Amino acid sequence: MRTGNKASNRSDWGAESGNQEERVFLEGPKSRALDFKHAMDVFLEMIKGFRTFHFIGPCVTVFGSARFAPNHEYYNLAYEMGRELTLKGFAVMTGGGPGIMEAANKGAMDLGGCSLGCNIILPKEQMPNPYLDVWVEFKYFMVRKFMLAKYSYGFVAMPGGFGTLDELFGILTLIQTKKIKNFPVVLVGKSFWEPLRHLIEDRLVQAKTIDPEDTKTIYFTDSPAEAAFFIQKMAVDKFEIKIRPSKILGEKSIAGRSLRQT
Repeated sequence: MRTGNKASNRSDWGAESGNQEERVFLEGPKSRALDFKHAMDVFLEMIKGFRTFHFIGPCVTVFGSARFAPNHEYYNLAYEMGRELTLKGFAVMTGGGPGIMEAANKGAMDLGGCSLGCNIILPKEQMPNPYLDVWVEFKYFMVRKFMLAKYSYGFVAMPGGFGTLDELFGILTLIQTKKIKNFPVVLVGKSFWEPLRHLIEDRLVQAKTIDPEDTKTIYFTDSPAEAAFFIQKMAVDKFEIKIRPSKILGEKSIAGRSLRQT
């Protein structure tokens, strides 16, 4: 696990991506010593994430596929999403990789916003994108997903695959079960998400596997500006908190600004 900032030498990014420790960890019972080692690895990754992201200020997490190239319409949409969130005063957090994640981080950085990444070490190397002010690489998906959820006042799902769906439904489940507050969740790209909207509204609600109330924080749009406004409107008054850094512990704010009322 490594941390860094935009002044760091990035030539070694992703160098540990062949790491198989999580696969071994999830294969079933191991020796007590090995299971304890993995538990300590998880604990230390969480502590490093806490220390890195604790003072990022109001943050929104953007989920989306790593597979869209810079000339793709969804890449451009995510770039605008990063810009619009920055204009509203939010720090922008992503999974730190390429595609949608890179685009959102780039949009934030281009406007001088706070751009954050939680990269994952994979057997097939995933390099952190070059538009990150602060980033952490994680070996364990469970810790990465925890960090992507912990610091955000809203969530944006751009078009994506299994990973994006996993992250999206993880957040919706946390909201439904009241493990976190009813933070706004925006799905950007109406045509892409239309089948999912029908599944939620026409199948799950009608079958009573979820309640109509469970859909009230979900918003579908094609407009990054609308998405950012919806998140701002729901999140600013209800959920803004202020945590001051401790000088004794050598802590400092990353974002350090309040949400813009525009």
